[in-house]
Amino acid sequence: MSKEQGKLVANNKKAYFDFFIDEKYEAGLVLHGTEVKSLRMGKCSIKEAFIRIEKGEAFIYGMNISPYEKGNIFNKDPLRIRKLLFHKSEINKLAGKLAEKGYTLVPLQVYFKDGKAKMEVGLARGKKLYDKRQDIAKKDQRREAQKEFKIKNL
Repeated sequence: MSKEQGKLVANNKKAYFDFFIDEKYEAGLVLHGTEVKSLRMGKCSIKEAFIRIEKGEAFIYGMNISPYEKGNIFNKDPLRIRKLLFHKSEINKLAGKLAEKGYTLVPLQVYFKDGKAKMEVGLARGKKLYDKRQDIAKKDQRREAQKEFKIKNL
């Protein structure tokens, strides 16, 4: 996501470690007033979240938006199920892909774009343990190369 798109609220780095992301989609979030204020303060977590498509609509489960301190009685349940806004054609395409074995929808990041709360959603396939080991090995190699490069340039 580039800087001109808006303010990043939450990022799900674990999704890139646990899944192969095949396609990315942008969805709007249906929120209540105090939830938006809490999001603007950056109080959101999507680490445990997942997305389901039910009756032609997309919903996100397990997304935690902390209650707004000054919200008192207007605060909603932090873990409530929230609706995602997709185009009908996108929902139909995603539902078809999810019917295939091994595909799932994972939230990648939450951000504000033109004053509206948006979520980047990835169509993903789960990684096996050996895939994760390869990723860790690549990261270690990159880190070692950077360390050697620093030492040589001192």
